[in-house]
Amino acid sequence: MKPPVFSIITVTYNASQWLERTILSILSQSYPHIEYIVIDGNSTDGTVELIKQYASGISYWQSEPDKGLYDAMNKGLLRATGDYVWFINAGDTLYTADTLQEIVTSLKKKVSLPDVMYGDTMIVDAQGAPIGLRRLRPPKRLTWKSFRKGMLVNHQSFIAKKEIAPLYNTTYRLVADYDWCIQCLQRAQSVHNTFRVLSNFLEAGMSSVERKASLKERYKVMCHYYGPLSTFFMHGWFAVRFYTAKWFKGRV
Repeated sequence: MKPPVFSIITVTYNASQWLERTILSILSQSYPHIEYIVIDGNSTDGTVELIKQYASGISYWQSEPDKGLYDAMNKGLLRATGDYVWFINAGDTLYTADTLQEIVTSLKKKVSLPDVMYGDTMIVDAQGAPIGLRRLRPPKRLTWKSFRKGMLVNHQSFIAKKEIAPLYNTTYRLVADYDWCIQCLQRAQSVHNTFRVLSNFLEAGMSSVERKASLKERYKVMCHYYGPLSTFFMHGWFAVRFYTAKWFKGRV
């Protein structure tokens, strides 16, 4: 097979304190076939100057107002020309400098390139130090039905062929990535488990208001794909998890 090109897309807005380590993570990859795209939402904190500093290693970048995170991600998708698209946003990084090369090496026995590839995720703190693997672990075999249990694969460890990747549904403010992954898996004819940690995900935290809104949006997505009855029981599990965590937090 011809070595695949990975379009790695970083979306950022006023995150200059995190962006440099993300850029360096991509530029330090030992695998050479990378198209690196940076989409900035018209930042005012020095982000543009930082991007310009590394412009020689960036295939395309832009800085302009957008209508939110998923609108910006759509801009990146529309610019991507590689075989695969992979979103690594500001603050997140690839697991090691050899991550891409290891992924491609794992494909050597494949007759054709898989439509989706996935792996595990390491959670890191503000300094980039590992906290531990993500609590929801990727299943050995992933299908679109797997996501009825929640987002078992973090978006930063989910790689899709450009030709099957839809635009993000911007009517969702918080869970369009969940919807997007399901759509990709529905379209995929082949899914490859890399059995590797693929990304480091910055644990930024989410407010209780955002968490509730996220649960409501996820409920709508699950109803759409898995039906209201199944979703009712699954959503109940999400709600119990949320309120239990809130109860314990209030007593720490």
